[in-house]
Amino acid sequence: MNARTARVRRARIDDLPFVAELAAEHARYEQAPPPPGDLALRLESLLFGGAAPRLRCFVAELGDAEIIGYASCAPEISTWSGTEYLHMDCLFLRDGHRGLGVGPMLMDAVRAEARSLGLGLVKWQTPAWNADAIRFYERLGAEAKEKRGFSLPVE
Repeated sequence: MNARTARVRRARIDDLPFVAELAAEHARYEQAPPPPGDLALRLESLLFGGAAPRLRCFVAELGDAEIIGYASCAPEISTWSGTEYLHMDCLFLRDGHRGLGVGPMLMDAVRAEARSLGLGLVKWQTPAWNADAIRFYERLGAEAKEKRGFSLPVE
């Protein structure tokens, strides 16, 4: 397998079970809790609900069948700069499909989405222990800013 045999496209509703499965693999890879069992249904609402869906998702596939990775993103706002940017929430490729040129294809799709929305910046985060991802992003020309991620339940 190489990048020539893979393609990246916008996710369709019928892709959602595969995206949910990849998200579960992604969570295991990042040593995070698994996503909820109804993730595909939740994503359907976010990706395809209403006139202006909040979330965007791209899938990488081999041939016409096997989905091997995904990237998801959504517009966000920076108070500090008073501008919008595209936040890439996830970029994940299945084990055995990394390092073959498909990751840059997913990043190209995310960057093209930012341009189509008139946004000049894409931001994301990755675990500090994920040296392979850090090398990948640095090879693309991305700059890291040291921060810690936090989450706080509101219930």
